[in-house]
Amino acid sequence: MPSVVTLIRSASLSDAAEYAYAATAPANARLIFLAGSCPLNADGSTAGVGDYAAQAASCIENMTTALREAGATITDVISTRVLVASTRQADLVAAWEVVRDAFGDHDVPSTLMGVTVLGYDDQLVEIEAVAAVVD
Repeated sequence: MPSVVTLIRSASLSDAAEYAYAATAPANARLIFLAGSCPLNADGSTAGVGDYAAQAASCIENMTTALREAGATITDVISTRVLVASTRQADLVAAWEVVRDAFGDHDVPSTLMGVTVLGYDDQLVEIEAVAAVVD
């Protein structure tokens, strides 16, 4: 089933951003609010310790599983917030590149943020997302 999410781009804003500036879903859409996707293995250990890109990939995998179990796919995501525990822009970019590549042409509105610390031991990345589907 095609996504009900409409991505909105603006010719009035910079095209340097690698995502749409806004997105909409129809009034009859069921919204899915995902908990922050963490880089946790099934046994609860942290994946990719010390590796921003590996942790971002693990977060995407876990988010995709949660989406599937909620009846959605990555193309149903309407927005994301990518949290990266670092003060270095290069670390944020390393995580962002993985997220951007995972979403491909479905470049949803996103916020990339450096934070001081995340909740699990050795955790460097977390991805929050909202999706929209029509049942």
